[in-house]
Amino acid sequence: MKLTILGGGGFRVPLVYGALLGDHAEGRVTHVTLYDLDEGRVSAIARVLAEQGEGVPDAPGVTATTDLDEALRGADFVFSAIRVGGLEGRAADERIALAEGVLGQETVGAGGIAYGLRTVPVAVRVARRIAELAPDAWVINFTNPAGLVTEAMSRILGDRVVGICDSPVGLGRRVARVLGADPDEAWIDYVGLNHLGWLRGLRVGGRDVLPRLLADEEALGSFEEGRLFGSEWLRSLGAIPNEYLHYYYFNREAVHAYRTAERTRGAYLRDQQAGFYAEMAKPDTPALDAWHRTLADREATYMAANREAAGTGERDEEDLESGGYEKVALALMRAIARDERATLILNVRNGTTLAALDADAVIEVPCLVDANGAHPVSVSPLPYHAVGLVTAVKAVEREVLAAAESGSRTTAVKAFALHPLVDSVAVARRLVDGYTAEHPGLAYLRP
Repeated sequence: MKLTILGGGGFRVPLVYGALLGDHAEGRVTHVTLYDLDEGRVSAIARVLAEQGEGVPDAPGVTATTDLDEALRGADFVFSAIRVGGLEGRAADERIALAEGVLGQETVGAGGIAYGLRTVPVAVRVARRIAELAPDAWVINFTNPAGLVTEAMSRILGDRVVGICDSPVGLGRRVARVLGADPDEAWIDYVGLNHLGWLRGLRVGGRDVLPRLLADEEALGSFEEGRLFGSEWLRSLGAIPNEYLHYYYFNREAVHAYRTAERTRGAYLRDQQAGFYAEMAKPDTPALDAWHRTLADREATYMAANREAAGTGERDEEDLESGGYEKVALALMRAIARDERATLILNVRNGTTLAALDADAVIEVPCLVDANGAHPVSVSPLPYHAVGLVTAVKAVEREVLAAAESGSRTTAVKAFALHPLVDSVAVARRLVDGYTAEHPGLAYLRP
């Protein structure tokens, strides 16, 4: 079975390959094709994978290419993890937004809109090539903003594109661990959009144990989200929000922390990864060791500005474990390829799952996965405060899709102006001016 990774020179690709190395069952991935526009980066990652696979029986073969069509032909699965504009683009997204006093995070607020406007046209072109060259392939999308990009690709590929994210799974595992439950045996009642969802229950043996956590002050303060949001706010919600909701619930504090930080997250990663790839340009660099060192630092500094705003300090070692998006991707591929039924939190088309949204809206909910794809399970309705946020942000996503399709600057301004974290039409207009001046990838926007 062939897996093609779009964005194959990306730093986190070795996580995916590492997961594949542990799969020895029949029907496993036997070949990985790395596709990237940057030959130097994809060569560096290919070296890391080569060291990872040393001594592993039946390690999947690896090839690298800068030709998209070559990469797609014969693919059974396509993993999309592209970054249009690179980390330099992300750093610019943050800087331009913060200059206007609004959030520039890559998936939330003004930064997420700018990134979406750059990425959607490229993702749509890729989807069309997949439909042409690999129509039977399943597409696993990790490209951010993941929900928005998955929805754009689904207009061409239908339900054969599924979005993944490690945030909900990581949250569920942390909550289960605090409650002494086996994360693999617990049912996580989670619902929302990508980076905009709530864990509303954790069922163990058919019983919801989340109320026990919410009633325990010490337990609430023992894991990342509890410290980030505070026990009083979590009890008032009756749920545990995805960590990205900190940007909404504590927006002023988050913006202040970003504006006063030495570097934004995007600028930090840009500089860190530039150092990694420069080191990898030396032929005698131990590739896997260099990658592990860089990864450890990256994970330890994740959402550092938010923790500073909340006064929570450094991340605890036990909180460093993410949900493992590579494990989610592997479980998804196994379920589809082998009909190994699984329950996973995924980004899929809504259908009739959430009454507040239409059938084509991509949402993030638990899904039952089998050989026929991912099927969202029924969930209880969202409370009004969550409906308000979800529908407002989905309206913004729809304007981004419309702007990407029409090339209308006016529609792009509307997308920014409608976002809950952009509080002025005048600011929205200046943001569009700033982003179009900075990013060649937004030259398609016209009055």
